[in-house]
Amino acid sequence: MKLDNIKMVLIDLDGTMVNSVPDLAWCIDEMMKELDMPAHGEEKVKNWVGNGVPRLIKRALIGQLYGEPDDPIFAKAYPIFMNLYADNHSKRSLLYPHIMEGLQWLRDRNMHIGCVTNKDEQFTLPILKNLNIYNYFQIIISGDTLPSRKPNPAPLLHGAAFFGIAPKNAMMIGDSISDIKASRAAGFDIICLSYGYNHGIDISTANPDAVINSFAEF
Repeated sequence: MKLDNIKMVLIDLDGTMVNSVPDLAWCIDEMMKELDMPAHGEEKVKNWVGNGVPRLIKRALIGQLYGEPDDPIFAKAYPIFMNLYADNHSKRSLLYPHIMEGLQWLRDRNMHIGCVTNKDEQFTLPILKNLNIYNYFQIIISGDTLPSRKPNPAPLLHGAAFFGIAPKNAMMIGDSISDIKASRAAGFDIICLSYGYNHGIDISTANPDAVINSFAEF
């Protein structure tokens, strides 16, 4: 695909720019210990990331991707996790290779750049700041910015409206089926990173416009 007609790029956070699983898994396992339940470890938690913190907590409580825990245990677990993650959102997380170079490359081409994530703003902003990429973004759309989050197209269309860019001139960069569904519904092009969080499924099977192995491939 070509970027000739693209004027705006919206970029996902977890699994696309930031390997956030080490912090998320640590908090999940500490939460489980406080609940006297078995810890899971990074490999399991990685497959549960991508649909926001409440969904991640629910998956950890039931030990699988689909299903719902009982309301009382979730009500007990949620504040435990939130308190842990408030102090551990970017202590172990790292940027993936070539993220800054890719962001600078987009900036040098006068692209409008935004971040769109399902992570709540209270965690999104400090992560971007602590990892020194906050200033690359002209808009940051978090999971609680709007009533709907990905895979709903609303966050992407909000970004396009902010810049006054038509969807046909917009692109999403992500790593999951949620990013692809949101992009298709919004009329955006979509590039996916091969290494991200897609519940253990090869993202190429969801047919994004392109799959790249790192931001260096721009």
